[in-house]
Amino acid sequence: MNLLERIRGGIIGVAVGDALGVPYEFLSRNEMKENPAEKMIGYGSHNQPAGTWSDDSSLTFCLMEGLLNGYNTKNIADKFIAWYDKSYWTPHGHVFDIGVTTRQSIFYMEKGHTPEICGGMDEYSNGNGSLMRILPLVYFIRNIENIDERYQMIKDISSLTHAHLRSVIACFIYVEYAIELLSNSNKIIAYQITKKRVRTYLETKDLNPKELGFYFDILEGDIYKVEEDRISGSGYVVNSLKASLWCFINTDNYKNAVIKAVNLGEDTDTTAAITGGLAGLYYGPEAIPKEWINKLARYEDIENLILRFKKSLEK
Repeated sequence: MNLLERIRGGIIGVAVGDALGVPYEFLSRNEMKENPAEKMIGYGSHNQPAGTWSDDSSLTFCLMEGLLNGYNTKNIADKFIAWYDKSYWTPHGHVFDIGVTTRQSIFYMEKGHTPEICGGMDEYSNGNGSLMRILPLVYFIRNIENIDERYQMIKDISSLTHAHLRSVIACFIYVEYAIELLSNSNKIIAYQITKKRVRTYLETKDLNPKELGFYFDILEGDIYKVEEDRISGSGYVVNSLKASLWCFINTDNYKNAVIKAVNLGEDTDTTAAITGGLAGLYYGPEAIPKEWINKLARYEDIENLILRFKKSLEK
């Protein structure tokens, strides 16, 4: 699979997973078990037509555009501001979903603060708002061999909205795994390689061991072996990362991965978007059901952005 197909798979994978989950957001796992998600529907929780993606995809697209002319966090912050203030990169011309921490961060961006220090830094600012939009960075930094440099860029991009170490570590694990998947055709071997690399690197940093402890199931154990009742679909970043890895590794195609994510309940759109990014990157765009892609809001605009993004990576 060439780079363009990897980008198409990952980015469309995020948007389709997101749109699949939007109508079910906030429903409990028990409610999902009574009426499990099986296809892309409309309305539901946010009363949006089928194929509508949320802030997860909007900010993913904003990050892509912000990287078109190279690495500049001010450019990315400007895109985030345009999304919130002017409904830029929204599916239907209005913002209908935004996290508290992201809203506060954009407020600080508008005040002119350095973008990398706008994100929430306290322990209660560890929602999944940076993890859900981080995938474009995978393609941007995939050829950077220095792990210190990769970590710093991941940290900065997370910190635009979520600057606490816990959120940064989640993004670091996810991006490193996705980079490994670009060149490794076995997702479990890729996971074991990533686990070792991330653990070894983070041990060289002077980090609070308590923070690494939150990722014990991922970095020390095998996340795919964890029982389903210990996997949560909540919006807490640790839970979101665990859930996305669990859904991706425990299925063998895109459709089953994102359906599994939605049926965990709670933050259904974001769990499916994060899972869909990995699954789309790994299986490719052809693996994403055509009937879902055909319903996607602004599909032609998304494809155009993907082409521009791919071209920018060749400069």
